[in-house]
Amino acid sequence: MSEKLKFAVIGGGSWATAIAKMLCVNLSEIAWYMRNDAAIEHIQKYKHNPNYLSSVEFDTNKLRLTNNINEAVEFADYVIFAIPSAFLDAELKNLTVSLADKIIFSAIKGIVPETSLIVGEHFHIQYDIPYYNIGVITGPCHAEEVALERLSYLTIACGDPDKAKNVAKSLSGNYIKAKISDDIIGTEYAAMLKNIYAIAAGIAHGLGYGDNFQSVMMSNGIREMKKFIRKVHKMKRNINDSAYLGDLLVTGYSVFSRNRMFGNMIGKGYTVKSAMMEMSMVAEGYYATKSAYKLNQGYGAKTPIIDAVYSILYEGKDAKSVFKKLTESLD
Repeated sequence: MSEKLKFAVIGGGSWATAIAKMLCVNLSEIAWYMRNDAAIEHIQKYKHNPNYLSSVEFDTNKLRLTNNINEAVEFADYVIFAIPSAFLDAELKNLTVSLADKIIFSAIKGIVPETSLIVGEHFHIQYDIPYYNIGVITGPCHAEEVALERLSYLTIACGDPDKAKNVAKSLSGNYIKAKISDDIIGTEYAAMLKNIYAIAAGIAHGLGYGDNFQSVMMSNGIREMKKFIRKVHKMKRNINDSAYLGDLLVTGYSVFSRNRMFGNMIGKGYTVKSAMMEMSMVAEGYYATKSAYKLNQGYGAKTPIIDAVYSILYEGKDAKSVFKKLTESLD
């Protein structure tokens, strides 16, 4: 069934590249939009993305590469967005074709700054897309391990199980296992929040805290995530499932985690600006921290880890002092 459906990938980064790789295994053609003309020309000539996951080789006969987002969206039944949340609103302003008849899936791990909404809510409220036409692609899964063809797991969440199954089938392969979920809101908030906890893990590492402390912080992190998500969207969910706990663990501990790397730099004394310049990549958790903190002013969940990261990143407080105080609130 998925072979008859048309997919478009929006974005040129590592997750977009990984998703394009997965889709190309099962589909005869996909549309792939990216802004970088030089990258498009490079892929067409050399069959790999020069900027992200360059080890992945594509069959370019399966790619409809374009620098026009309207062309990609118009081609597809299913549109998968895989760009940093900070840039989503600007990209969507370039759209002249309608999204009304499209099925939107987000592989974005963050909140849209302009509206303070997770991506699914943004599409629903700003573009009037019904929730049964919105879905989420989440982990636990690193794009880098997809490139290496290491066994990885995905969770595909959508209010319409048939659409979730279509996406799961289109992404599955020998080293990709995908399961479906009906918790669109919860899985997307979890994907956003785990980046904040990964920054916290990185800060702790940069400050010299060891594995013993990090295990306690991650344990507290999953409980904090549960409290936050329950306030936002109350429904029956098992927070220990892979989409929540698994995604938190891989992002908090992996050497591939941009958010952990960013936090590690902050813990070692880098300023936010210098850490971002050094990485030359977007750490979604930086933007997510501000959004989650502001949202929680209304929800009132007890979130000492989010509060600590916010005070360091946005209030300029000393990381060492903040974490010393944080250790007293964890158990």
